[in-house]
Amino acid sequence: MHKYFLFLATMLFCSCSADNEAKAETPTMNQMYITIGGQTQSATLVDNDATRELVAALQNAPITVTLNDNDFEIWGPLGRSLTTNNEQMTAQPGDIVLYNGSNICIFYAGNSWSYTRLGKIDGLSESELRTFLKAGQSNIAVTLSLTSGTTAIKSLSPNPSPKGEGNYYSLNGVRVSNPSKGIYIQNGKKVIL
Repeated sequence: MHKYFLFLATMLFCSCSADNEAKAETPTMNQMYITIGGQTQSATLVDNDATRELVAALQNAPITVTLNDNDFEIWGPLGRSLTTNNEQMTAQPGDIVLYNGSNICIFYAGNSWSYTRLGKIDGLSESELRTFLKAGQSNIAVTLSLTSGTTAIKSLSPNPSPKGEGNYYSLNGVRVSNPSKGIYIQNGKKVIL
């Protein structure tokens, strides 16, 4: 009987330890969405300090940036600095990298340089990437988000007080006190700042 209780106690202890280990793990988001010209593509993110900081920023609101072509990539300022972990690499079509800590580059052809890897656009050929990224154009509006839809807002109800008019909300329904460039909901309509 003593052995039976000892066996049960051991099993209970092991079970509790496994539960605590599972609860201690923090989920990481490894998916981001890129929207250009009304088309959205998914991208798989790597796990590093820069992507964790980017995901944290995207949890507040999508980020819209203006990028320009550079004969093998579209690139431009991200509007914030992220932690760098630069390494010499040859970027391939679809790769998303951080350049100089505050510029985002999305490749449609290869290039060798020292970058911090962020991720890769999923499932597009080089030709499809050129079309999606608007290769050869300038002032390309690119929106980075954590949701694939245009909005996570399910419904809007009129605000009973005029005090709420004019408030800006992110596309995932969070009120934004000081909106920067991007797409928001104001008075029940999408607006671009």
